[in-house]
Amino acid sequence: MAHSDKDSQEKQACEEGPGICAMMLTIFSLFLIVISLPLSLFCVVKVVQEYERAVIFRLGHLLTGGARGPGVFFVIPCVDVYEKVDMRSQTYEIPPQEILTKDSVTVFVNAIMYYKVANATNAVANVDDFSGSARLLAATTLRNVLGTLTLGDILCQREAIAKDMKTTLDEGTQPWGVMVERVEVKDVRVPEQLQRAMAAEAEAARNARAKVIAAEGEYNSSRALRQAAEVIMDSPAALQLRYLQTLNSISAENNSTIIFPVPIDIMSIFMKCNQNKTPTKTSPTQGHLFDQFQHSPKQNLTPEIPEPTTAEYNNAPNQVKTMEEESSFRNLIGNQKNALAS
Repeated sequence: MAHSDKDSQEKQACEEGPGICAMMLTIFSLFLIVISLPLSLFCVVKVVQEYERAVIFRLGHLLTGGARGPGVFFVIPCVDVYEKVDMRSQTYEIPPQEILTKDSVTVFVNAIMYYKVANATNAVANVDDFSGSARLLAATTLRNVLGTLTLGDILCQREAIAKDMKTTLDEGTQPWGVMVERVEVKDVRVPEQLQRAMAAEAEAARNARAKVIAAEGEYNSSRALRQAAEVIMDSPAALQLRYLQTLNSISAENNSTIIFPVPIDIMSIFMKCNQNKTPTKTSPTQGHLFDQFQHSPKQNLTPEIPEPTTAEYNNAPNQVKTMEEESSFRNLIGNQKNALAS
């Protein structure tokens, strides 16, 4: 009840018109303007640019009709006070904010806000410094919005973050006559240790995907080779054509190199023959004699065969007399010596 009475009193005070003193001051100022013409025009006539608006207060009261401009407007000296407001879009770079994310990671995030004045009267009458208030609210909103997200969401959902920030800032700055046009997250900086850990994780994931892709390629190639082998098995001529194709590709690079494949079946036959050959076993007596031969001092075990004398040669069978027969006879004796020595 008391609250409603207070509101009604304020409404009546606002609806009250200027008092007698205010009217007398206004009439006196107009009289001075008329007397001092045309010099008073320099103080009465004001101009605002296309991108500006002028909010006029007469004896502390806001004039009806809203802001003036663009163009020419008139003020009464000593009675009216006006303030210009720039209606152009302004840019504010939010300084890096240290934010603790939802998954307990400390990051530094900065953003850019684009805003402008939509209502010049509210921007002057409802807030002391509309620009500074909007900037402080932007920094606080950035911390509040990003504090509810994880690091992965901050890095991947920048557009959604910008939309949430814009909606929140519009609700806060609308009574001040400020409209937020756009908000963009500029940079997200993480600690160096976390960067190295994330890089190692990403590299491990890439290696795992590469191994999976390589394994799938080997699997597909093995199936293709199996189908090719079945086709070649059905037509033996295909193997020969493949051999000629291989020779053609090799001769294109190294003309001096020619490869002749050898079937494995032929090699397996030789391997089986080598396996069937069993080594000869040495008798115990031979082994004992061999050991004695190794440990005995080196002696000349070669039996001495005397050279045949002339008489023996003359008495040899068949009476060998020619030089050829003599050389063959000596070669035979030499071979016998070598056999005994071995």
